[in-house]
Amino acid sequence: MKQEMVKRGRLLLMVVSLALVAMSTTSAQEKKPVKTSVAPVNIKESTDETITRMKAAKPEIMKRQMDLLNERYDLSNRSAKKTTMSGGKPLQEGVRIKLTKGLTWDSLAALSPEDIREKDLFPKGFLPLPHPNHPEGGMLFPKFHIDEIKIQDGRDLTRFDLDYDLPDHFLPEFPPAIYLTTRPDLGDVSQGKVVTTQNYYELFNGILNPKQLEGLRLLVTPFPQQQFNQTEDRRSEKPSHGVACFDCHVNGHTNAATHLAGDTRPQEFRHRIDTPSLRGVNIQRLFGSQRALKSVEDFTEFEQRAAYFDGDPVTATKKGVNILERGSQVHFMAEIQELLDFPPAAKLNIYGMLDPKKATEAEIRGQALFFGKATCAICHQPPYYTDNLMHNLKVERFFKPRMINGRMASADGPIKTFPLRGIKDSPPYLHDGRLLTLDDAVEFFNLVLELKLNKQEKDDLVAFLRTL
Repeated sequence: MKQEMVKRGRLLLMVVSLALVAMSTTSAQEKKPVKTSVAPVNIKESTDETITRMKAAKPEIMKRQMDLLNERYDLSNRSAKKTTMSGGKPLQEGVRIKLTKGLTWDSLAALSPEDIREKDLFPKGFLPLPHPNHPEGGMLFPKFHIDEIKIQDGRDLTRFDLDYDLPDHFLPEFPPAIYLTTRPDLGDVSQGKVVTTQNYYELFNGILNPKQLEGLRLLVTPFPQQQFNQTEDRRSEKPSHGVACFDCHVNGHTNAATHLAGDTRPQEFRHRIDTPSLRGVNIQRLFGSQRALKSVEDFTEFEQRAAYFDGDPVTATKKGVNILERGSQVHFMAEIQELLDFPPAAKLNIYGMLDPKKATEAEIRGQALFFGKATCAICHQPPYYTDNLMHNLKVERFFKPRMINGRMASADGPIKTFPLRGIKDSPPYLHDGRLLTLDDAVEFFNLVLELKLNKQEKDDLVAFLRTL
């Protein structure tokens, strides 16, 4: 009897020990972060709990982002005196990037990339720009667009957790004009309106053919997206029908809505996206800032199948992915995108070069620099000022990797050469919008390409870019 009790005691002790080991292992596994490319699908809190938690965190998150912007940039509203965007919105002028105290642009440009890196002198405004909440990410719209869409079709693109960060005066004009390659005689066919499901037919019936009309309908139709949908982990207070392609690419152009590129993991390495214009898609051969998709059809289908959901088809299945039919719907959407033209450029001839009879001396000097000392034309070739290739600027040679508001600033890799035709209509600049003005863009490339341009040369180059 006694031996039996001893055996039972030993067995019980063994079971308890194994249970403790299992609990310890589980605890260690829970504490140790696991690498994953897939977002969680089985959400553990209710929508009300998510809203309460994220609303409470919003003021501190937005303060942190605005502190970063004010540290990097002069955000004041300073308009160019005689230059506007195509529709008349004043263009912001001047270098807005702030330099380290005691430095000048000339003294900085005189240093080698190695010196700038070792002394940590690379301007903070030239570093990658994080999303307002980089660990969270997601589509984020300027308030003027949110307000107009509420009026037009009742959708609310407000996020309860975040606000858009860049001031309106640095963004494209709204609503932007629409120019068609097929009807240049009509000029702006938008009639000053934001094209939506409510008005696309009355605006374009009799101008587009039936296929193109159907493509336009699909481009302005909202479909579920990562942050705007009907599941419990959305970022709108009420269930949402979603977003349309033309919510970011408003009127086939851009409103500078931002997002994170779906291509990269982990999250801190994902690039902020400055929505590019769709104007001139017909002359482009690469789509996506880094993806290098080879046709606008590929881009259109990829966006709705995956990019709308951070490149995660598992999440897309849960939230309501819109599977487009390649042979008709994708083709129709691509066809209308390829009709979107660049804005008129009155000073350019048929070769995309300045007409000497119409250009100023500064603009002519700027053109000579563009094709000469500044080496811009190596990548940006006329008449549309792109070579349709990818290029790696290797900006990382100027700074040591660092975490900035949840964004790991390191090597960007190859970036698509965006067309410069109509560039004044598409601020901010670079793939992530880190450069607020054309003056900032010229200073950035002067440093990164080690051009050694003087003040007059930089001003002349800006003058030329405004003519494109």
